[in-house]
Order: sequence, then C-alpha cells, then structure tokens
Amino acid sequence: MTLRDLKPGQAATVVSIGEKGPLKRRIMDMGITRGVDLKVVKVAPLGDPIEINIRGYELSLRKDEAAQIEVSVG
Repeated sequence: MTLRDLKPGQAATVVSIGEKGPLKRRIMDMGITRGVDLKVVKVAPLGDPIEINIRGYELSLRKDEAAQIEVSVG
C-alpha cells in the first residue's frame, strides 16, 4: 500500500521509499523516512495534492510523490 492509497483521517507508518536518486533525497529531506508515523489530513478535490501531518507539521505532496512512499496501516 502506498501513501497515495490512504484516505483522509487514516494513519500509517512509512515502510520504504521506492524512488531512487533526487526524488528520494527530496522526500527524505522533507522528513519522510522509514519508520516515521504520519496521518492524511486532506486530499484536494481532484486528488492532487495530498496533505499529511508528519513530525508535527503539515506537508503537501503530489500524487506521484505519494505513490513512491510505501506505508503500513495500523
């Protein structure tokens, strides 16, 4: 399951980041690393972007970025 698949209000833990190279580095620089807990706050009407709460702050990600982040629910 990826972050893109989560609905607003769902919480999950990051399992891995699938992308390699600059996009992976960018995602990790935003604080999304393996083992961190996050919660989907809201999704824009057309599905892009997705707003999450992670490490005490709100972060918006594009759908293609969210699709690279594998998560575990519960």
